[in-house]
Amino acid sequence: MGALLVAGRRQPRAGTSGRGSAATLGTLVRTLLPLHRVPAFREVDKAECMGGSTCQLPASSLGLTQLAVKSKYFGTACEQISQSEQIEFCKRHRIKSNSNVPCVPKHLLMMSELVLPQFIFSLIQHLREGYNEPALDLPSEKDLHKILQALEPHVSFLEDLTKMGGAMRSVLTQVLTSQQFYKDLSSGVGENACAKKSHEKYLIALKGSGLAFPEDKIACNMQEQGAGTSTLSVQGLAGGTATSGQGDSSDEEDQDGSQGVGKRKRVKLSSTTKDQSIMDVLKHKCFLEELLFWTIKYEFPQKMVTFLLNMLPDQDYKIAFTKTFVQHYAFIMKTLKKSHESDTMSNRIVHISVQLFSNEELARQVTEECQLLDIMVTVLLYMMESCLIKSELQDEENSLHVVVNCGEALLKNNTYWPLVSDFINILSHQSVAKKFLEDHGLLVTWMNFVSFFQGMNLNKRELNEHVEFESQTYYAAFAAELEACAQPMWGLLSHCKVRETQEYTRNVVRYCLEALQDWFDAINFVDEPAPNQVTFHLPLHRYFAMFLSKAVKCQELDLDTILPDQEMLMKLMIHPLQIQASLSEIHSNMWVRNGLQIKGQAMTYVQSHFCNSMIDPDIYLLQVCASRLDPDYFISSVFERFKVVDLLTMASQHQNTVLDSEHERSMLEGALTFLVLLLSLRLHLGMTDDEILRAEMVAQLCMNDRTHSSLLDLIPENPNPKSGIIPGSLSFESVLSAVADFKAPVFEPGGSMQQGMYTPKAEVWDKEFDPVMVILRTVYRRDVQSAMDRYTAFLKQSGKFPGNPWPPYKKRTPLHPSYRGLIKLLHCKTLHIVLFTLLYKILMDHQNLSEHVLCMVLYLIELGLENSPEQESDEEESAGGQERCHDSWFPGSNLVSNMRHFINYVRVRVPETAPEVKREPPASTSSDGLASSQNSGTAQVFSLVAERRKKFQEIINRNTSEANQVVRPKTSMKWSAPGATPQLTTAILEVKESILSLLIKLHHKLSGKQNSYYPPWLDDVDVLIHPEIPRYSHGDGMTAVERILLKAAVQSRLNKRIIEEICRKVTPPVPPKKISSAEKKTLDKEERRQKARERQQKLLAEFASRQKSFMETAMDVESPDADIAMEVATSEQHVSEAIYDCVICGQSGPSTEDRPTGLVVLLQASSGMNVWLVGKTVFLQLLACSSCLQAVSIGWEGGVYVQTCGHTLHIDCHKSYMESLRNDQVLQGFSVDKGEFTCPLCRQFANSVLPCYPGNNMERSVWQSHSNKCLQDLVQEVEELQEQLGTFPSETNLSKEMESVMKDIKSTTQKKYTDYSKTPGSPDNDFLFMYSVARTNLELELVHRGGNLCSGGASTAGKRSCLNQLFHVLAMHMRLYSIDSAYNPWRKLTQPSQEKNSELVSEELPEVPVLYRDVSSLLLIQILTMPQPLHREHFTCIVKVLFTLLYTQALAALSVKCSAEDRMAWKESGALKKNTSSGEKSWEVLLGHVISELSKGKIYEEEETEELPVVTPDSVECYLQQFCLPFLRITSLLQHHLFGGDLPSCQEDEEFTVLASCLGLLPSFQSAHQFTSASCLDWPVPAFDMISQWCSELVSFAVRHPDQVKALLIQEPKWDLPRLLQLPENYNTIFQYYHRKTCSVCTKVPKDPAVCLVCGTFVCLKGLCCKQQSYCECVLHSQNCGAGTGIFLLINASVIIIIRGHRFCLWGSVYLDAHGEEDRDLRRGKPLYICKERYKVLEQQWVSHTFDHINKRWGPHYNGL
Repeated sequence: MGALLVAGRRQPRAGTSGRGSAATLGTLVRTLLPLHRVPAFREVDKAECMGGSTCQLPASSLGLTQLAVKSKYFGTACEQISQSEQIEFCKRHRIKSNSNVPCVPKHLLMMSELVLPQFIFSLIQHLREGYNEPALDLPSEKDLHKILQALEPHVSFLEDLTKMGGAMRSVLTQVLTSQQFYKDLSSGVGENACAKKSHEKYLIALKGSGLAFPEDKIACNMQEQGAGTSTLSVQGLAGGTATSGQGDSSDEEDQDGSQGVGKRKRVKLSSTTKDQSIMDVLKHKCFLEELLFWTIKYEFPQKMVTFLLNMLPDQDYKIAFTKTFVQHYAFIMKTLKKSHESDTMSNRIVHISVQLFSNEELARQVTEECQLLDIMVTVLLYMMESCLIKSELQDEENSLHVVVNCGEALLKNNTYWPLVSDFINILSHQSVAKKFLEDHGLLVTWMNFVSFFQGMNLNKRELNEHVEFESQTYYAAFAAELEACAQPMWGLLSHCKVRETQEYTRNVVRYCLEALQDWFDAINFVDEPAPNQVTFHLPLHRYFAMFLSKAVKCQELDLDTILPDQEMLMKLMIHPLQIQASLSEIHSNMWVRNGLQIKGQAMTYVQSHFCNSMIDPDIYLLQVCASRLDPDYFISSVFERFKVVDLLTMASQHQNTVLDSEHERSMLEGALTFLVLLLSLRLHLGMTDDEILRAEMVAQLCMNDRTHSSLLDLIPENPNPKSGIIPGSLSFESVLSAVADFKAPVFEPGGSMQQGMYTPKAEVWDKEFDPVMVILRTVYRRDVQSAMDRYTAFLKQSGKFPGNPWPPYKKRTPLHPSYRGLIKLLHCKTLHIVLFTLLYKILMDHQNLSEHVLCMVLYLIELGLENSPEQESDEEESAGGQERCHDSWFPGSNLVSNMRHFINYVRVRVPETAPEVKREPPASTSSDGLASSQNSGTAQVFSLVAERRKKFQEIINRNTSEANQVVRPKTSMKWSAPGATPQLTTAILEVKESILSLLIKLHHKLSGKQNSYYPPWLDDVDVLIHPEIPRYSHGDGMTAVERILLKAAVQSRLNKRIIEEICRKVTPPVPPKKISSAEKKTLDKEERRQKARERQQKLLAEFASRQKSFMETAMDVESPDADIAMEVATSEQHVSEAIYDCVICGQSGPSTEDRPTGLVVLLQASSGMNVWLVGKTVFLQLLACSSCLQAVSIGWEGGVYVQTCGHTLHIDCHKSYMESLRNDQVLQGFSVDKGEFTCPLCRQFANSVLPCYPGNNMERSVWQSHSNKCLQDLVQEVEELQEQLGTFPSETNLSKEMESVMKDIKSTTQKKYTDYSKTPGSPDNDFLFMYSVARTNLELELVHRGGNLCSGGASTAGKRSCLNQLFHVLAMHMRLYSIDSAYNPWRKLTQPSQEKNSELVSEELPEVPVLYRDVSSLLLIQILTMPQPLHREHFTCIVKVLFTLLYTQALAALSVKCSAEDRMAWKESGALKKNTSSGEKSWEVLLGHVISELSKGKIYEEEETEELPVVTPDSVECYLQQFCLPFLRITSLLQHHLFGGDLPSCQEDEEFTVLASCLGLLPSFQSAHQFTSASCLDWPVPAFDMISQWCSELVSFAVRHPDQVKALLIQEPKWDLPRLLQLPENYNTIFQYYHRKTCSVCTKVPKDPAVCLVCGTFVCLKGLCCKQQSYCECVLHSQNCGAGTGIFLLINASVIIIIRGHRFCLWGSVYLDAHGEEDRDLRRGKPLYICKERYKVLEQQWVSHTFDHINKRWGPHYNGL
C-alpha cells in the first residue's frame, strides 16, 4: 500500500507531460475496476437504480440519469420525483429511512480514496500551468484549446468513474468537497518548488480576474466599517468617457473595484457591505471550488460541464456544487461579458443552472444560506452598469438619469440572457418569490435595475433632412425590456393571486412609485413633455400598472389606498399619453425622416408578443389616471398632446401653430380613436381571462382567416406560463371551437396551396365583431380595412345590409366598481364642446374632416348614452344648476341633457380672410359668446388649454378661492412656432343648433334627402320599451344616427319631445348663404359620385364577364363540361379556310406560306410513359435494325410532349416579342435565351411556336361519309401514295419554321432518346424519334382521359392538344425518308409473299416477324409517310388492314396460353367450320388455323407458361377484345384529331363496339349479345394465306431463338396508368426510415436526404459528395429518371420540390397536421398525416405535365440541387 501511495504522490510531476498522465490512467482504471465485479454488493442509491446495471428496469430507462442531467429543463429525474412524492421505482429503491441498507465494504473503496485526491490535484495543476492571462486582450483561445485537448483523457476518466454508480460518486464527492485534502495538497506551503509555482500562478489568475486576495479585502472592509459608511460606490455609471479612459487597463475587470468619482452618479445598492464581497471576494476552500473556478476561466469546456453534471445524483455533492456555483456567480458574469463565444458559453451556463435552480427545495435552501437573491440582483445590476449612458429624455443638459446603451454588445447580443433566465427561474418558486417580495432592500435594488431601462432608446424626430444611418438598436431595446423587466414582473405577479398577498403588492407599488418619483426628479420633469421625443420603454410605469391591476382583480385591494396623489397621477399619465400620440404621428408620416425603423418600433410596440407587456399596461394606466383626474383636464390634455386643439373651432378657417395641415386629419382621427379605445377597452377593467381570450381570438379571426399555429402565435400569451391562459390549453381549444369554423385545406387551381383555416362563425360576425379590439391589435393598418371588408361581405351575403356598413357598436362588459370614474370622461363639458364643434364642422363641410372622424364622434356619443351616470329627472334644471355653470356652452355635465341644449351664437377668432368676418353681428349679441382673450389663438383654444391650466393649478395649490379666478400660470410654451402670429380677428357666428338638431340634419345630409328622419316611436311605441332592435345593429352612418336618437329619446322624455319638434319643422332652418351653396355643392358632388360609382360598376361587370369567358376558353384546366372545342383543331365546317387571331398584333387571318401563324406551345421532355409496362427492348439485340425500329416505338420510354394554351400569333410578331423580352432587364422566372417566354395573352409558360399548316377545311364534310370504293382498290392507292418520294418543300417561311420547330423538339429531349439504334446519327434514329413523338402525345392524352375513351367528347387535354399541327410538321419530315420497299411493312400486310424462302436470302439481318410488330407504331408510320392532308378513306383502309394483323397477334398469343388439350380441341373445331361462308370472320376458325400453322415449328414445345384458367368461348372473346382495345383507343384519338368529330361516350363494356363502329370497322351495328370481335375483320386478301405466311415467319424465328419466341408473343397489352409512389399515412414512418439512412453512392448520412417520388430512389439534395461533372445528384436523377422532371420529397423538411429542366420550385407539402397545416422544416414538430387530395393533385399535375402552368414560383437551380 505504501508503495502505491508513493507512486500516487509522484504522479503529478510525471504527469505534467500529458503523455505520462495518459499512461498512468490505464493503471488507475485497472485498480478501480473491481467495483463492477462484486455481485454481493447491492446499493440503494437512487441514481444507481435509474442508471446502474444491477436493477431490473426496462431497457428504455437505462441511462436516464445522464439524459435527465443533459436535458435542459429537468432536474435529476429520480431524486426529484422521490423527494416530492414518496414513491418507489423498483424493489430495491426504498425510502432513505430504511435501516436495513447494506453498507459499502470499507476495503473496496480504500484504493480510490487514496488515489483520487492526487489525481484531481494533478488535474488542477495542469489547469493552473496551462493558463496564462491573455496579454492586451489578444485572444488566447488556441492555447486554451490545446491544454483542454491534453486534459481530455483525465476528464473522460473522471466521467467514467461517475458512471460506476453511487458508491464511487460518494467517494468523489468526499474528495471534491473535503477542505482538508485541499489544504494539504494545494496551499503551496512547504518546500515543493513545483507546488509553490503552481500556487503562485493560481493567485495571479485570481487577481487577474479582478478578485482580490481575501486578506486585503478584510483589511479594506475593517476600514469601511470603522468609517461607518453604509453606501457603496459603484464604478461603471458614466457615459462613454470613462469607458474609453479605461480601455488600457488590459482585460482586468477592475473597473468594478476602482471609483470614478465626479464622473458617475453614486448608486445606493444596499445598506450592508456584503455586496462588495459578492463582486470581488473569492476564496477557495476545496477542490470543487477551484475546479469550478477553472471551468469558468476556460469558458465552460463541454467535457468538464458533463463531468460536473454527472455527479449531481449525489445529494451532498448537489448541495455543495450549488453553493459553489452561487459563490462564483459574479465571476461567471465577468467571464461571460469578456467572452468571444458568449452564445456557446450562455448555453452551457444555463445547462448547469437550470439543473440547480429548477428544484424549489434547493433554490430555497441556497436563497436562505447563500443570499442567492442578493447575489443575482447585484450581479445583474453590476452587469448593466458597464453600459450606461446619460439619458437625453426631457432635459438634455441637466438630466441626472442614466440608461443602458442599446448599441452595446451586451444588449445587442443578449449576453445578459443566462443571468436573467436564472432569475426568472428562481422567481417561479413561490417560497423564493415571497422572500424577494418581502425584502425591501432587494425591491429597492431591483427597481434601481429596472430604472436603467426606463426611457432607453430615445427617438428624436428629424425635422429637416432624412437621418443618414438608420439604427437598429430598437431590437435590443424591446428584447431587453421584455426579458429583463417584463418576464420577472410576470413571474412575481403569478404569486400575487390571493388576498393574503396584498402586502407584497403594496411593497412593489410603494418602491415603484419611489423609483418613478426619483426618475421624474432626475429628468427635471414639471408638466410638459419635451416636444418631438418619444421612448417606447417605460418599465417602471408598467410595473406600477400591472401590480395595480392585479391588486384590484385578484387581491380585492381598494385602489385608492395604493394610488399616489393627483399631482403624481398627472405626471404618470404624460409619457404613456405621449407614446399614444406618437403612434398617431408615426402613422401620419410625421416621422418619415427617421426612416423605417421608427415604424418598426411602432409595430413592435403593439405586436402580439409585446402588447401584453407594453401597450396594454400603458392604456390601463391611462384609464386609471383618467378615472381619478379631473375629466376636463384629461380631455384637453389628450387633444393638446395630439396637437389638434387649433382645429377644434367653429370657424371655417383656422391656423395651427404646431401641425402641418396635411397631418391634421389623421391626427384628429388618432385622438378620437384613442379616446374610443380608452373608454371602450375592458381588458384590465373587469373582463375575465376567458372573456379576454375570446375577444382576442375574435379580433384576430375577423382580420383574416387564420391557421391554428398562427392563431396560437397571435394571441398575446401571458409571458409567465404559470398563469391561467396558456395558448394550447383546453380553454384555447374550447374557445376556438366556439367562435370559429374549420375550413379544410383545399388546393386552388391557380396553384396556391391553402392550409386548414379557421374562419369566424356567422353569429360572431353578427354579435361579437369588435372594431375597437381590432384597431388595438392591428400591426398593419390594412388589417383594419381587411376586417371591415370581411364584415361588409358577411352582411351582404347574409342579407342583413346591402351597402357599405360602418363599424358596428358593441356593448361593453360592465366596469369594475373601482374604475367607475372613467365614465366621467363621457360626461364632461370639454368633450361635449368638442363633439358639438366637430358635428357642426362636418355638417358645414369644413376641410380635414373624414367619415372616420364622424364615425368616432358618433361612437363617443353612443358610449356616453350607454353609460349615463344616473337617470336624470325630466323636470327643467333647477336654479342651482345655473349657478354652477362656469362657461355658457352647456348647463350641466350630463350628456343626455346637454344633447338638447341649443347654442345660439359663438364668438370665434378667425383669420381676416375668413368668410365669417364679412357678416355684421346681429344687434342683440347673445352672451353665449365666449370671452376672448388677447393672447390666445381662437376662442376654442383658450377654452381648452386655459381649462387645463386652471385645473392643474387647482390641483397643485389645493386652494379653491384662487382657482375661481381664471389664472394662467406662466409656463414656457417652448414648442409654439417662432414666426409672427397671424392677424386674427373676432367674429360672431350664428349657430342656433343643439347636438340633437345637428344629428337630425346629418341624417338628412347622409341620406341626400330633406326630412329623411322620422321618429320610429310615432309608429310603434314598443320601440321605446325595447330599443335593442336587430335592424339598428348593422348599418351605415344613417343607422348610427337613428340608433343614437332612439337611445336619447329612451333616456329622456324631454329629448323625445325635442326630437319630434325638430322633425315637425318641415322647412329646415335657413343656414347662411355660404352654407347653402356648400350644401348644393355637396349634393352635386354626391350626385356626381353616385354616377361615377354606377359607371365604374358597369365597367367592372363588363370586364368580369369578359375575363370569365376568356378563362373558360383558354385557361380551363380541369372542367371538361365547359368545353369549347378549340377553333384550331375543329373549325366550323362551312368556312373554307381556318382563321387565326394573333394575340400580339390583334389581326385575324389565315396562316399562309409567307406569313405563317403559329400556336403557342410548351415542349416538354417526358418520361411519364416509362412507368407503363414495357418489354420490347429484346429486339435490339436480336434483329435487323431498321425493321426493328418499326416494331418498337420509344414513345413509352421518353419523348416530347407538346401542349398549347390555344392562343395563336404570327411568327414574325413572336420574333419581335422575344427580342423585346431579351432587352427587358426585369428579372424573369424563365430563360429567354433558351427560347422560353410567357403567352402574351394568358401568361402561360411556353418555349416554342408550332406553325399552323395552311389547309382548307372544305373537304372535311365530304370525308365524314364512308367511301364506296372496295378495300382492294384503297390498298392499292395507299401503296402508290407511299411510293411517291416526299420532295423537300420549297424554301418558304412556313417550311423554315417547321424546320426550326423540329429542331426545338429534338433539343428538348435528351440525346439518349434521339439516338436509339446501334448506329448513332443514322436517319433511322430521326425516323424512330419522329413517330415516337406522335406516339407519346397520343398515349399521354389517353392517360389524361383515364386510360380509356368511355367519357368521349373532346377532353381537357384535347383543348390543349395540337396534334393536328404537330402531325403536319412530323409528316413533312417523315416524307423525306424513303422506306426501302423491301422493308415496307404495307406489302407484307396486304400481299402474300412470292418467294418461299425469302428468309434464307437475308440470313445476315433477319427481320422482325410481322406478328411481333407494334401495330400502333405501324399505324403512325403509315400515316406519317402518306402525303398530307390524308383522306379519310385511306385512313380507314390502313386501320382495317392493321386490325387484321392485330387480331392475328391476339390469336397467336391466346394459342400459346392455352393448354395442349385445349389447343387440340380448338384446332379440330376450327377445321370443321373452316369452309363455311363466314369462316374468315369467325375467331374459332382463325384460331384453329393459327394453331395448326404454328404447330409446324417448335413453338408449343417449350415448358408450359401460365395458362388461362378456363377457356370458354366467352372468355376467349373477352380476351381478344381486351387485346385489341389499346390500338382502337389510339386510333380513335388520332382520327378525332385529324378529321375532327367528337368521340362518342359509352359504358366500359361497350367500349370495343363503339370504337370499332366509330373507326368504320363494323359495317353496321349488330345487337350486343351476338356481336363478336371477329366480325370487324375485313381481309384484303384471303385470310388463311396471310395467316400462314405470318406464322411461317414465326416458325423460322423459333428455329434461331427458341427461348424468346413465347415470351415475345405473350407481351401483355395491359398498361397500368402512371402513378407516384404510395406514401404511408403517418409522416413519422418515412422520417424514421430515411432520416439516418446512408446514401448508396457516398455511404454517408446525407445532410438533406430526399426521395424521388417517381421511382423511390434515395438521393442527397445539394450533396457535394455525389456530384458528377458539376451536376448535383437530384438534378442528375431528374434527367435520368424523368427526362428532366423530378419530384422529390425532402425528408427533413416534409416539403416536395419539383425540378423541371434548369428550374425548380417548392411545391408544398402533402403531409399536414391535425389542423390541416403544413409543418415546413418540421419546426413545430407536430404529427403529420398524408393529405390524399393534395397527393392526387400532385400526381395529376405530373401526369398532365402542367407543373409549368400551375406553379408560379420558379427559380434557376444552377445544377446545385
